[in-house]
Amino acid sequence: MSLQEQAPTRAGRPAFDSDRLLTLVCVGLPLLGLILFFAYPMLIVFLRSITVGDGFGLGNYAEVLSSSGFWRATRHSLIMGGATTLLSVLLGFVIAHGLYRCAFPGKWLIRGIIVLPLLAPSLVQALGLIFLLGRNGVISRALGVEIEIYGFWGLLIANTLYALPQAVMIIGAALVLLDARTYEAADVMGASSWRQFRDLTIPSARFGILNAGFVCFTITITDFGNAAVIGGDYSVLATEIYSQVVGQRNFNMGAVVGIMLLLPTVLSYAIERQAMKRQQAGQATGQVPYRPVFAPLRDLSMAALSMLICVCIVAVIGIVVYASFVMLWPYNMSLSPKHYDITLAGGYSSLWMTILISLAAAAGGTLAVFLLGLGLRRLPQALAQPVQILAAMPAAVPGMVLGLAYILTFNSTATPLYLLYGTAALIGIVNFYHYHTQAFLTAMTGFRQLPAALEEAAGSLGAGLGRTARDIVAPFIAPMLVSVFFFLFMRSMVTLSAVVFLTTPELSVAAVTIMRLDDAGLTSQAAAFSTCVMAVVCVAVLSMKLTLALMARRGQSGETV
Repeated sequence: MSLQEQAPTRAGRPAFDSDRLLTLVCVGLPLLGLILFFAYPMLIVFLRSITVGDGFGLGNYAEVLSSSGFWRATRHSLIMGGATTLLSVLLGFVIAHGLYRCAFPGKWLIRGIIVLPLLAPSLVQALGLIFLLGRNGVISRALGVEIEIYGFWGLLIANTLYALPQAVMIIGAALVLLDARTYEAADVMGASSWRQFRDLTIPSARFGILNAGFVCFTITITDFGNAAVIGGDYSVLATEIYSQVVGQRNFNMGAVVGIMLLLPTVLSYAIERQAMKRQQAGQATGQVPYRPVFAPLRDLSMAALSMLICVCIVAVIGIVVYASFVMLWPYNMSLSPKHYDITLAGGYSSLWMTILISLAAAAGGTLAVFLLGLGLRRLPQALAQPVQILAAMPAAVPGMVLGLAYILTFNSTATPLYLLYGTAALIGIVNFYHYHTQAFLTAMTGFRQLPAALEEAAGSLGAGLGRTARDIVAPFIAPMLVSVFFFLFMRSMVTLSAVVFLTTPELSVAAVTIMRLDDAGLTSQAAAFSTCVMAVVCVAVLSMKLTLALMARRGQSGETV
């Protein structure tokens, strides 16, 4: 604060404190958004779940809990979540161990392939499996057998491919932190490679493995896209909510199932947070990075397994792109772009609308988390901590439940918020708050890296909070903000569960259009639309890498000067 701002006015009152006002604005506006667009809708879901007639009670819960369909969907969800988690974590550990603990060429290719499922709506995995293993699938026809891909096994494979990138990244983050000096000491003591793996690698990475398990479980139990396309008669909680709300227009029962779905997700998220804290607490400073030495048996085996998994990913996603050009699957396999001439389900209008919504959600969301992080640095810890807890809570809410909360909240004329219902703005808002936690934590990582001395120096020179934020803070954490922007854009492009309740005949988004095309039997057009979405997201990924590279080069040239 400058001397001029500190000086008393002629009337003997302190001068107007613009920094304090700006701090309140930075915290107040994002906090208001969290209350209106997260806390309030979640409260409405709970209230609707206990609404019976004109009063409140537990009648809805009693009805749902006495339904055999609910218990069947719950049992299916838990079995599917557990099986997918085990398979995803096992395969994820194989790939992560190969990338960070083994020495073989071609790791860049594995890293590139493993993220492909993140660049597409979740139902693309299901579409790819249908083209490969369905009744008219490539593999089914080549083998001359009829594979029943709809149901448990198809959904298990699709969910595993969708959750696998998360498992690889989380376990990889744990493995890369292991200290090389520990392994050098083990070598000196004559410990075999197997014993080092058993006694050093596994125990050190246990929290990362546990964290990956709970993340994969949460992703699986809350996913709607794969279950809607390839689940068949294998009902899960996500499809049960959709059936209650869209099929039967029973919003109260949908709210009850949503609350039920929320319980295992919140529990999983809480345990995952504790595992992450323990992993971070166990990290030592001054670690020496591990540089693997080529061991033929270990490395060739890991390379072969990793490449086999990557082949499966490429096959599932690549067949969707290929099928989008096939004239008449599977009877006329000549190539033609005719399926890209989409006129049903609104044509490409939903794709352009999704791009606009995603850009708006990314820009507004990046600004919101920047303002919140900036304001929290100026708040006392006692005030900042509750806000941080609220800002981190959206990750514990499945997209399906958040979308249900929005339709229950904003479809009611009881509040002025009704004006947002059926608008692109509301879809952009739900996309942001669906991924608010990840964006907020990424931005806070940048703020934590900011040296306090820079802000103190700016303050000593008379710069207020606004100028400090513009000239010091924003340039320093710009790479994090760029990452947040593109993350929000890409997730908004491919998300389905959070927006499936909010689209209307006049306003749709790309993922919902893909689902509608598939429901109408236009599978090749669904593949074509999926390919267009993946192309947009790939362009976004390349743009992000190019932007970050240019910023890094500019930063290096600035340091040289």
